[in-house]
Amino acid sequence: MTTVGAVTRAALRARRAALVRLAAWSAAEALPAALTGLLTARAVDAGFLAGRPAVGLLWLGLLAAAVLVGAVGTNRAYACLGDVVEPFRDDLLRRVVTGALAGATGGRVDDAAVGRLTHQVEIVRDTWAGLLTVVRGFLFAACAAIVGLFSLAAPVALLVTVPVLAGLGLFAAAVPAMIARQREYVLADERLTRVAVTAVAGHRDVSVSGAREPVTRWVGRHVDAQARVERRLAAMAVTRGLSLAVGGWLPVPVVVLATPWLVRQGLGPGAVLGALVYVVRGVQPALHTLVQGVAAGGLRFTVTLDRLLRTAVPAPGEAVPAGGARPAPRGPTALSLRGVTFRYGPHADPVLDDFDLDVPDGDHLVVVGASGIGKSTLAAVIAGVLRPQAGTVEVGGIPVAGATAAELARRRVLIPQEAYVFTGSVRDNLRYLRPDLADPAIVRAAARLGLSELVDRLGGLDATLRPAGLSAGERQQVALLRAWLSPAPLVILDEATCHLDPATEARLEAAFAARPGTLVVIAHRVSSALRARRVLLLDGRRALLDSHPGLLARSAAYRELVGYWEAGAEPLRSSPTPGRSAPLPTGSARRSSP
Repeated sequence: MTTVGAVTRAALRARRAALVRLAAWSAAEALPAALTGLLTARAVDAGFLAGRPAVGLLWLGLLAAAVLVGAVGTNRAYACLGDVVEPFRDDLLRRVVTGALAGATGGRVDDAAVGRLTHQVEIVRDTWAGLLTVVRGFLFAACAAIVGLFSLAAPVALLVTVPVLAGLGLFAAAVPAMIARQREYVLADERLTRVAVTAVAGHRDVSVSGAREPVTRWVGRHVDAQARVERRLAAMAVTRGLSLAVGGWLPVPVVVLATPWLVRQGLGPGAVLGALVYVVRGVQPALHTLVQGVAAGGLRFTVTLDRLLRTAVPAPGEAVPAGGARPAPRGPTALSLRGVTFRYGPHADPVLDDFDLDVPDGDHLVVVGASGIGKSTLAAVIAGVLRPQAGTVEVGGIPVAGATAAELARRRVLIPQEAYVFTGSVRDNLRYLRPDLADPAIVRAAARLGLSELVDRLGGLDATLRPAGLSAGERQQVALLRAWLSPAPLVILDEATCHLDPATEARLEAAFAARPGTLVVIAHRVSSALRARRVLLLDGRRALLDSHPGLLARSAAYRELVGYWEAGAEPLRSSPTPGRSAPLPTGSARRSSP
């Protein structure tokens, strides 16, 4: 995935000249902070207390001149700020619009894109400008004040350092919780935007059907949820206040209480006053700006930009993170599709259109996509259950079209979502695809898959199975053990673990991945994609083949799909007709395959 840090660094590198100008004018802006305490001390000690008011006024005049220089620096710094911020905003707009259009052409209408385009991009733009202002302000003002303190009164600088560091430590400890609250706010805002767009678009149907009150309650629940998130976010202001109290205000009484000691060390009244000016007018405002700016703007910038990047597309020429894609293993091909076109009727849109795919021997491939997009159709075509209208399918170098049932059984085994178990002994069910298998081999395989307890619970190998007496999960486990015992080198699991808990699913998939041969999994959970060597994404427009990290970096559709999975929701149905998938454009898989 393109990270917030990578995008931010790229934006800064692209505007180096503007940043240099911004830094130069920021240094001019910080001139009063560097000289205020020193000139005040000179005016008091060498001027007014020494009985020379003219000298004191001269020093104050120099301070006034420094303030004028600082005012010019502030004016020019804000002018330079736009040269850094606005190009970054334009780039974000291009990303969001491109991602939304790409999703729309694939049949996925993303209502939340409205919120991203009109609200979240402006949040990022404003917080980016604020964050640059905060960082430059803290760096230049704090450095100027600290340099002035050490040049005027080094003991005071040491006294101020301890509470400032303590305040910064408290703030740093609270940052993770602040990020979590800000992320909750951004996601709640997207959900509310999506719900509001849906309700407004369907207001006529709502009125006609008399569903106004239920829809109002539905929208109201999301409004209340966002309000709760905003209240939790506002509660973090207490932590910020404590950090500012310790790091920003505590140094003042510390310096005041230490004044007698400082005077005994040889500091004059003017020097003590100048030190207080540095603390109150330099260190304290700089720390206040940093804490408030990072808490209010920095967190919003990080979380909101991260959300935008998850749903946008990479900028042109943007590099995929190193290690994102793993090359396919070399060697013989276990499965090959060339120019495959399949449709469910002569006038139906093709589910697979001129589809190409190569799966090397020993590969572990997971197929993902929205519900109804064609994943099970692809599995059935691979297994020879469905015959394509055009193209060729080869398993182990043998064309599926001309193979007999016995030949296919020796080369591939398909376990569908609803597993087949027949009335008969456990032994007969397990060695259905390999009748000559001895009992010790069955027992070892059951132990390897962690299914020995299941076999014992069913009554042992001699017990009689009756399909009606088994749960859906038990039927799937029996079918999976049968597939493991099969002589076929290619195993196709078409959501064959959907009735199992995630831990059992992970154990069985890991066992099949370690089994000699090739594994193709139609994914039911995102965890299957995490375990795979390669992932094939079908999104209605094209097929993309890469690793899980590679697809996260390359595909907005995959990021959206993973987001639905992680949220515990079913992937959106994006096919134009229930039970049928949107077509893939000609040659899409060929172009996308590594």
